[in-house]
Amino acid sequence: MKNSSFGKKVSVVAGLAILSLLAACGNNDDTASEEKASAWDEIQDKGSLTVATSGTLFPTSYREEGSDKLTGFEVEVVREIGERLELDIEFTELGFDEMLTSVQTGQVDLASNDIEITEDRAENFIFSTPIKYSYGTAIVRSEDLSGIKTLEDLEGKKAAGASTSVYMETAREYGAEEVVYDNATNETYLRDVAIGRTDVILNDYYLQTLAIAAFPELDIVIHPDLKYSPSEVGVVMNKDNDELAENVDRVIEEMLEDGTIAEISAEFFNGADATQKVNIDE
Repeated sequence: MKNSSFGKKVSVVAGLAILSLLAACGNNDDTASEEKASAWDEIQDKGSLTVATSGTLFPTSYREEGSDKLTGFEVEVVREIGERLELDIEFTELGFDEMLTSVQTGQVDLASNDIEITEDRAENFIFSTPIKYSYGTAIVRSEDLSGIKTLEDLEGKKAAGASTSVYMETAREYGAEEVVYDNATNETYLRDVAIGRTDVILNDYYLQTLAIAAFPELDIVIHPDLKYSPSEVGVVMNKDNDELAENVDRVIEEMLEDGTIAEISAEFFNGADATQKVNIDE
C-alpha cells in the first residue's frame, strides 16, 4: 500500500510538472506572438514611420536647387503610403549601404531609394510589391564611350557607385575597378566620368537618363548599346515585420490599381510610367 501511495504521489507530481512545462511553453509562444506584432503596434502608437533614403539620388530622392524640401519619385510614393496608413513619415538621410543595415537593426522602419529586389536581399529583408520596373544602362564619355563596346570591356575600367548595389556587383563581375563614394551627389558622379577620373557609371535607366538631362554641359551620354539586368524596385522592411509589410503592400496595391504611382512616375520620370514591366530586347 505504501508503495502504491508513493507511486500515486510521483504520478501527480510528474503530471503537475508536465502541465507547468506546457503552460510555460504556451506563455512563451504567446510572448513570441506579442513580440512579433509589437513592431506594427509600436508604429501605430508612435503614429509615424521612419524611412531611410539618400536625399542625393535624382529623381528618386533629392532636393530641388534652392529648396530644403525632400522630394522625388520614391519620396512621394512613401508619403502617399503614410497618408493611406494614417501615419506621419520621418525621413532619415543615409548612404546606400547604411540604409540596409539600419533596416536590419531596426533603427528605421523602411528604406526607399531605388533598391532593387534580388534573391540575396530577399533572404534578409521583406520587399514590398514592386513600385518600379527598369533595367541597367551605362553612363560614359561622349567622345569615345569610355572605350566600352560591351560589358566585357568593363575589365580594368573605373566604375563609380555604391559598393553593395547590384550595378557594382555587375561591374566587379566583369573586372572593373570599383570607385566608391560616401553618399555623393549625382553631379559628383557625372563630373568625374566627364573629366576622366572614372570611366563609367552603371545604374538604372530612368535615373541615368534624367541625371544626364540635369547636367547638359557635361560631355557624357547613355551608352547606346548596353541594356542589361531587368530590375524590380520595392520598399525594404525588416524580415520580422510581417504585419508592417502586409499593410504597406495593401496600400501599394491600391495605389497601383488607382494609378497613383503611375501619376507620380510621370511627374518625376518625364512622363514615363515606371510601373510597367519593360522588355530590353525590343
